[in-house]
Amino acid sequence: MSPQDYVQQKATSSGSSFYYAFLFLPPERRAAITAFYAFCREVDDVVDEIKDPSVAAAKLGWWQTEVLQAYAGQPSHPVMHALVPLAPTFGIESRHLMAVIDGCQMDLNQTRYLDFAGLTKYCHLVAGVVGEIAARIFGQTDEATTAYAHKLGLAFQMTNIIRDVGEDAMRGRIYLPLDEQQRFGVKANELMQRDYSDRFTALMKFQTERAHALYDEALALLPAADRRAQKPGLMMASIYRTLLREIEASGYQVLHQRIALTPLRKLWLAWKMQALGRF
Repeated sequence: MSPQDYVQQKATSSGSSFYYAFLFLPPERRAAITAFYAFCREVDDVVDEIKDPSVAAAKLGWWQTEVLQAYAGQPSHPVMHALVPLAPTFGIESRHLMAVIDGCQMDLNQTRYLDFAGLTKYCHLVAGVVGEIAARIFGQTDEATTAYAHKLGLAFQMTNIIRDVGEDAMRGRIYLPLDEQQRFGVKANELMQRDYSDRFTALMKFQTERAHALYDEALALLPAADRRAQKPGLMMASIYRTLLREIEASGYQVLHQRIALTPLRKLWLAWKMQALGRF
């Protein structure tokens, strides 16, 4: 299997909404975002799939070394073989990849966040930096687009957190800020025991309203000059925001299940943005 085949398989097998936005890109940009996304999946899978924290930490340490060696001209992993040749064209630096790894390391060391400010720092590493690189690959021309990309990344990550509340709690991780849990009277053990209540619904409504506000803020930050180039990000925004509305419509039934859109619906939403330019 070639490095290109490997990253393509990694991207498609994840079932992520991001993949549907890649389909409409020209070949070189599609190759770059697919390789970058495969890298993000590799390091994220370390945290999700390796149960022993010391083994996971060692694996992330290996990835840090691999990034440095790859940028020194000696990649060994197929993801880096696919990514590094394209990195100079799109301004993908080793520090960006290191930041993503740092975010994954936070998952090994921190399972609770006291407030939204602390959670935002984590989201910057695992989503904001990813959004910044994606914007470059898509064809950013205006420097102001970086702020849009970071804000949109935060909106995506908050949507993920809302969707995965139950799944994360079963892994011992709670990303909902502790001060907000306390404000609504929701205890950690209730999340772990999948205990629904009016208090939980109110907490999730609050989280969802903030996520919607983040989408609005991100779209307002996107310069008109880059709107066409950033259509893949807007496709993802359409898909993720539709998912957020599905979660709302379910009454926030996220503790016992993972709510998702069908592949056909994701493709339709992506096509509608690409062809018609609307959500």
